[in-house]
Amino acid sequence: MSEERVEAHDDPEAAAATFESLARAAAGRRDAPEESASERELLVLWLGDDPYALPVERVREIVRLRPITPMPRVPSAVRGVLSLRGDIVQVIDLRRRLGLAPDPEESPRRRIVVLGSEDGQTTGLLVDRVSEVLRLRDDALRPPTGRDANTVAALAPHGERFVSVFDVDRILDLGA
Repeated sequence: MSEERVEAHDDPEAAAATFESLARAAAGRRDAPEESASERELLVLWLGDDPYALPVERVREIVRLRPITPMPRVPSAVRGVLSLRGDIVQVIDLRRRLGLAPDPEESPRRRIVVLGSEDGQTTGLLVDRVSEVLRLRDDALRPPTGRDANTVAALAPHGERFVSVFDVDRILDLGA
């Protein structure tokens, strides 16, 4: 950028144009670390005492547990379907999907996290509870461990521990 000398002008419009061009040039100049430091938002959910996360951009809404209609001849992870404002939503029990022990008691904190996909399909994930939205920089994410790589896209720091960030497409692929 060439340096422009700003002097007091008798013409206020000319001075404003000079300052505006300087402001535009300064706005165009950003340090590289600021440009690459994008943030992610993750919805933190719980299965028992273990936290997990989903990318917020995939979450359509979170609803209280409601009656689920069982379906015949579906994978064991599929609890059934429910009606949500006229839409039929398949509900996957995330505990079953991950091969975890069933929750011994029904809790009023259980939720269904409704996920949207690019093709317009909606699927619900039955979870024990939802706690917060975690905001962190992309460079804070770590690669998953070998055994978690099937359904986990990354590990995110959360206080003293890590949260497994699910790969939504892999979680929804019941053939995996």
